Amino acid sequence: MAVVKPFIGIRPSKEKAHQIAALPYDVYSRAEAKKAVEGDELSFLRIDRPETQFPDDMDMYDAKVYQRAHDMLWEMVERGDFVTEEKEVYYIYELTMNGRVQDGLVACASIDDYQNGVIMKHENTREEKEQDRIRHVDTCGAQTGPIFLAYRAKKEIRDLIEAKKQEAPLYDFVSDDGIRHRVFCIDDQEQIETIQRAFTDANQIYIADGHHRAASAVKVGLKRRAENPDFDGTEEFNYFLSILFADEQLMIMDYNRVVKDLNGYTTGQFLDKMREVVEVSEVDGNQKQPRKKGEFSMFLEGKWYRCVIKEADQTKDPVEGLDVSILQKVVLTPILGIGDPRVDNRIDFVGGIRGLEELEHRVESDCKVAFAMYPTSIQELFDVADAGLLMPPKSTWFEPKLRSGLFIHKI
Repeated sequence: MAVVKPFIGIRPSKEKAHQIAALPYDVYSRAEAKKAVEGDELSFLRIDRPETQFPDDMDMYDAKVYQRAHDMLWEMVERGDFVTEEKEVYYIYELTMNGRVQDGLVACASIDDYQNGVIMKHENTREEKEQDRIRHVDTCGAQTGPIFLAYRAKKEIRDLIEAKKQEAPLYDFVSDDGIRHRVFCIDDQEQIETIQRAFTDANQIYIADGHHRAASAVKVGLKRRAENPDFDGTEEFNYFLSILFADEQLMIMDYNRVVKDLNGYTTGQFLDKMREVVEVSEVDGNQKQPRKKGEFSMFLEGKWYRCVIKEADQTKDPVEGLDVSILQKVVLTPILGIGDPRVDNRIDFVGGIRGLEELEHRVESDCKVAFAMYPTSIQELFDVADAGLLMPPKSTWFEPKLRSGLFIHKI
């Protein structure tokens, strides 16, 4: 049974929502974040990345930085940039990208479900990244960035969302990147109970994106439990802000690889090595996108090649059978000498949202070869999580990105 509960939401005033909503904090470098908020007094990125309010030589992990985030958030609430609901509600968060619509249910998930395996994970987290968000959430007294969760589609939720979307939205705006955002409030008690009942038979929900935010929210909750030994489980710190999407609506884009050298091989030698481990054929520019699982494309010396994974290297193992795993096993490690892609600075990763043209640009500028992958499927993600295993790094790229600042959960 998954706990997916309504909450007393804090959200932007209608006229300011489009100005406040911001891309997630972790898609920016420090310099990019600072540039993005220049002259903008409403962007939520100022709160998510409070170091932007200090000189460049300020330690971004200084306690004063997190305190500034707290002060900016609650000053905005105080002056009416945000409104607070009078009762616990759910929201529907609809995103439309290139005509494709996906509907998220904004709710709170349980830290106990995270710990007992109802909420399934597929990535490791890094301590230093966790600590940043732990301090941010704890100091602000609020969760400001939602965790992206996925669930197996349920007809009763689908029907309820579709009916609710016939009503007038709280917000309806198009962000600078062309994504349309609409938000609807579910405050009817019967509808709230319908949603709660629908999740009582859900044995698992899955973290699609936001593993560090989830781990940080849970650790803040556990910290507050320790500080409040008489807690009864109803306190808001026992829950974390989430947006849940049905699996049937999610789109995972390719997450591609570029490598800076050929590990000492000439182009001809490298191609010979590739032909030993995969079936290689040159293709024209119209066929550069991989067509199905078990294929990847390669850009080398101005030419595109289709590479088909040999049957002997394919497996039903949920991790070893991923195309990104097979590429690592048969090409990146033995031929290009890249053992651990998480730490090797000879490899870089390019999200599919940037297009294959970005791979061509990288090879023409600072790299030697690029690999375009067929996207990992949501079922593959579920299979890895269900098996209690972990995805290789940079296996999934979700679009569109959820905006921060549209929903605040006070703890």
